[in-house]
Amino acid sequence: MSRRPDGLLNHNVLDADKGPQDACGVFGVWAPGEEVAKLTFYGLYALQHRGQESAGIATSDGERILVYKDMGLVSQVFTETDLASLVGNLAIGHCRYSTTGSSTWVNAQPTLRPTKYGTLALAHNGNLTNTGDLAELVQKLEDEPTKNGRGATTDTEIMTALIGLQDENNVEASARAVLPKLEGAFSLVFMDENTLYAARDRHGVRPLVLGKLDRGWVVASESAALDIVGAAFVREVEPGEFLAINEDGIRSEMWATAEPKGCIFEYVYLARPDTTIAGQSIHAVRGKIGQQLAKEAPVDADLVIPVPESGTPAAIGFAKESGIPYGLGLVKNSYVGRTFIQPSQTIRQLGIRLKLNPLREIIEGKRIVVVDDSIVRGNTQRAIVRMLREAGALEIHVRISSPPVKWPCFYGIDFATRAELIASGLELEEIKRSIGADSLAYVSEAGLIEATNVPGDKLCTACFSGNYPISIPTDMSDGKTRLEITDVHSAKVHP
Repeated sequence: MSRRPDGLLNHNVLDADKGPQDACGVFGVWAPGEEVAKLTFYGLYALQHRGQESAGIATSDGERILVYKDMGLVSQVFTETDLASLVGNLAIGHCRYSTTGSSTWVNAQPTLRPTKYGTLALAHNGNLTNTGDLAELVQKLEDEPTKNGRGATTDTEIMTALIGLQDENNVEASARAVLPKLEGAFSLVFMDENTLYAARDRHGVRPLVLGKLDRGWVVASESAALDIVGAAFVREVEPGEFLAINEDGIRSEMWATAEPKGCIFEYVYLARPDTTIAGQSIHAVRGKIGQQLAKEAPVDADLVIPVPESGTPAAIGFAKESGIPYGLGLVKNSYVGRTFIQPSQTIRQLGIRLKLNPLREIIEGKRIVVVDDSIVRGNTQRAIVRMLREAGALEIHVRISSPPVKWPCFYGIDFATRAELIASGLELEEIKRSIGADSLAYVSEAGLIEATNVPGDKLCTACFSGNYPISIPTDMSDGKTRLEITDVHSAKVHP
């Protein structure tokens, strides 16, 4: 089922100044007797921060699978009537931010494919790094060179096709045959008519957790989604693990030896603060990062304020460690985001003011510490500093709760290319001048790792260090990692 097959694009009012965009969110539930579509809806609602371009749900009643997906937020895509039509004992869901493939309806997930042994629906969080080789393999296996008149445009479609084209007896055997062929980062939930499956890449780059309902099981990108649907957290799905859940219970096997390299940016920004990863409360970790930042980069100031909401826990930690009072100096409009209405040039020129507005009575006459999670291009921080000065701030000291982002991500986060990353081309003092701050400091990589309480060799820090734990093909990295400085004064960098 579908409501908008015309490929209408989403538009973000602030697309021209977007920061690191979230990965996707996946959710799966096996719960006979429950309203699985509604459970999935609320699970996706809890994961909305991971993807705002499209949303979809697939359900099975044991005989057939129905898929409903559309462009927009979870609350925009589904109505009560839509959910009532999605009946069954199991379901999977997906909310998407595109990192491969264009932002169109046809690329929304879950994907659906008939096979010789039933129907397959699949949802994916991450990015594969060997899609070219896999696409060639799909072409060899396909009876026709294209499917439905077009080739696969996303790694999710490619995985779905590969599983569906295997010469095996069922979906489970086909998936186990395909998983070792996949390289990169992937956390999957997929299903046939009777069984819910889940799998995670051997490095566990993107999170995936298992939860227990009274009458079933749940798999989700984050533990916060389990909380929302009333499921008890059981454990994380292990890197390299494969799960099958049906009326026979839950079965687990390792399809690959685990080599953990969890994404450190999940701790900084991507995950919800009420999520737990590797046994660590994300809110608590972010508070510790702020404390570490205050130790590493102290400043004499009157007030600590966050850039809401991602900078809030770190700002609280900074204030606690420094003894400087904490306050809310910026008010966020939570309802500015993705819309189907193309903003006019006049609206675009308002820029960050559509999202944030300073409280003059809090800011005026004070020396301010502004805590944010990251600096990508520098445009947002530049606008914030300008607003705070206009609101009467005497001094503005910017503190960032992650190290400088110098390298693009190939594992599921849509960072800018290296040529657009301000920290990859400018030194600290140059960035400070570019954004107009009185001082600027980032937390150190060692300090960030210490705050996560996870061994550094079990984390992916590629966006800070350039050390990629999974090899990146030249055709995938070429252009995205090149750097050429053309205008240091205005911090413009071009490939």
